[in-house]
Amino acid sequence: MTPWVGGNRIILLENGEAYFPRVFDCIAQAQSDVVLETFILFEDRVGMQLHAALVAAGQRGVRIDVTVDGWGSPDLSERFVRTLAQAGVRLHVFDPGPRPFGLRPKALRRMHRKIVVVDGRIAFVGGINYSADHLADYGPLAKQDYAVEIHGPLVTMIHRYTHAALAQGLRHRRPHAWWFERRPPRPPRLLPAQLPAAGTAQALFVVRDNAHHRDDIERHYRYAIRAARSRVVIANAYFFPGYRLVRELRQAARRGVDVRLVLQGCPDMPIVRTAASTLYHHLLEAGVRIFEYRERPLHGKVAIVDETWATVGSSNLDPLSLALNLEANVFIRDHDFNQLLHARLEALMRVHCQEIDVASLAPVSGLALLRSYLAFHVMRKFARWARWLPPHAPRLQPALAPAKDMP
Repeated sequence: MTPWVGGNRIILLENGEAYFPRVFDCIAQAQSDVVLETFILFEDRVGMQLHAALVAAGQRGVRIDVTVDGWGSPDLSERFVRTLAQAGVRLHVFDPGPRPFGLRPKALRRMHRKIVVVDGRIAFVGGINYSADHLADYGPLAKQDYAVEIHGPLVTMIHRYTHAALAQGLRHRRPHAWWFERRPPRPPRLLPAQLPAAGTAQALFVVRDNAHHRDDIERHYRYAIRAARSRVVIANAYFFPGYRLVRELRQAARRGVDVRLVLQGCPDMPIVRTAASTLYHHLLEAGVRIFEYRERPLHGKVAIVDETWATVGSSNLDPLSLALNLEANVFIRDHDFNQLLHARLEALMRVHCQEIDVASLAPVSGLALLRSYLAFHVMRKFARWARWLPPHAPRLQPALAPAKDMP
């Protein structure tokens, strides 16, 4: 496991109103290179703002690599892509492969990371995509979400990782039959960071992939919950974690830790609440408190433990994120950041959430009992079953060659 890196300054960015202006401004000031990864990029007002910032940076000679997921960003127009290419922007599509009968065979394995690194000196990591539904004025379906802006030594590690991931993906352009697909080579060990200290926060950049880091993010969650002494607050959009993480939450509550979960009460997909609710009895009976966010869809993936530990990233606590998707989280040890995130989550719970109690739940019997039983055991075994799937070498396909690379 990568060691904690000190000397960082971590800035919390809540929702698109805080996130987009900072990212676009940093791209506008970029001098050498920009690396950007996102699950979703839409051609709405946010996507077009990003497009304009990237085109302007590319035209003044900044080297830019943008990676989008082929499933999350399937409908970028030819004009949108070509304009980027003409400015020298390299747009890569994760697993764009053929879609027999309109289906994507590997749809469950997505590039779900949201990362930006500018000039190797500023990085952004979180759960916010480039779409207008991350802005409050989008309406009732606007998402509640979080990201962080990072300054300091950790940025160098994130920068090196993004370039290594890009090189790895481009090495696997040629399709292979699933039984012959190569597992990606182990990336080189990240060297000590080179940037000078910018603050006092200790931090870790942790990824989940399908080769060498299958459960790193989940393990950091479990270790922190196991060590908790006073409080655990987890706000997570898609909550259906593995058996071991649920066990840690129950054990923490039983030893007197104030364990709170902030989950979706107005989900963008109804099945999200249905899946999470199968665990409600199990968690509430152990003393875990559950709050459903009712203001709008919750898209955040954040947590705090005790007075210093926190995490912000792209990883949900569900089978897709914990066992299949490519994810990235930043784990932070910093009292001030922890207190700020705790205050934001407290306000969320106090003003916009409804606490769930056992009395408000329908009695568990018959079909509901069977569903809960099956969900519990599927959750317990899913990570192991996921390893039976064929090995998967992530492939990046250039959406269109940059103008200077065109014949």
